[in-house]
Amino acid sequence: MNPNLNLLQPYPFQKLRQLLDGVTRNTALSPIDLQIGEPKHATPTFIRQALIDHLDGLSNYPTTLGIPALRNGIAAWIQRRFNLTTIDPDTQVIPINGSREALFAFAQTVIDSSASQPVVVCPNPFYQIYEGAAFLAGATPHFINTLPENDFRLDFSQLSDDVWSRTQLIYVCSPNNPTGGVMTLDEWRELFALSDRYGFVVASDECYSEIYFDENNPPLGALDAANRLGRTDFPRLVVFNSLSKRSNVPGLRSGFVAGNAAILEKFLLYRTYHGSAMNPAVQAASAAAWNDEAHVIENRRLYAKKFTDAMAILSDTGAVQMPSASFYLWINTPIDDTEFTKRLYQDYNVTVLPGSFLAREARGLNPGKNYVRIALVASPQECIEAMSRIKQLFEKL
Repeated sequence: MNPNLNLLQPYPFQKLRQLLDGVTRNTALSPIDLQIGEPKHATPTFIRQALIDHLDGLSNYPTTLGIPALRNGIAAWIQRRFNLTTIDPDTQVIPINGSREALFAFAQTVIDSSASQPVVVCPNPFYQIYEGAAFLAGATPHFINTLPENDFRLDFSQLSDDVWSRTQLIYVCSPNNPTGGVMTLDEWRELFALSDRYGFVVASDECYSEIYFDENNPPLGALDAANRLGRTDFPRLVVFNSLSKRSNVPGLRSGFVAGNAAILEKFLLYRTYHGSAMNPAVQAASAAAWNDEAHVIENRRLYAKKFTDAMAILSDTGAVQMPSASFYLWINTPIDDTEFTKRLYQDYNVTVLPGSFLAREARGLNPGKNYVRIALVASPQECIEAMSRIKQLFEKL
């Protein structure tokens, strides 16, 4: 067996199940589950219909590169959303079966495990796929702690020149999971300069890019930042995005990678052998989704209302700030985050995720400790009720 499998830690939700095993929840209150970032808003009817209308495509083997209608639709959306004059749908865009599988597979393409002690850099807290991808590609993850005193931003100076010199890949997540922070143009400039100096590839996870609260101020993306900085061929840069959060179709497993053509050529080769072609009916439904913005605007409206209500209830606890984007609240707990999670589950029948489960100890601390992540994915009524129960726990503590 691959010995690197032994390096993998249990997934956060497995840890959560173990934490709550044997804890009796208060059944006098209705259960409210806010631990998983799974969209609960209704899937738009026109996406469902497009899937049904193209079921005949199941009789054909799909190509890994996908149909032109999908690639063209994605490229057109990227140009509109990220202010690009052009992006080549044939060489700079590849459809993927959700960002999760592609974020994992990308490390297998990029990492040269024959090099001396290769490194993959990750933010901390982080999406656990980054760490697993690093280990199974034969690299060692190194973490940049995102801390409240730095507004949860990436402080690249935390890593030594020795670590950067061995770095082959960095994962960044903007808007961030779990903090909701968005990278600024200056941060992108600094990261690109490091990439130029040390030669590593940047993988930008942007699956939350369409969940924001000001229609006139969408989050800056990596392609937009690169373009503004004159990096029009996106050197050593690949972006990952998905329909799951944007269009409420997590079960569709559909997204894209876009960026540097030379890197994507190698990634396409890997994927051809990996067997990652997208279902033809899913491709048709995906093309319809990328070509429509009205449902996304409505989706944002629903989230904005839930965040407004949540902040109105929790703001006087002093434990939470409004995120810039995404659908998470990152709440500072007055007691240990695992104990807070257990108390909330036991006494108030609300399930959240301990922040320490999303992070690793680095430079003497776990930056997720004494935080919990709350996914505002339930109905507005359930979210309001959950925030009221959480406030009651704060008041009791």
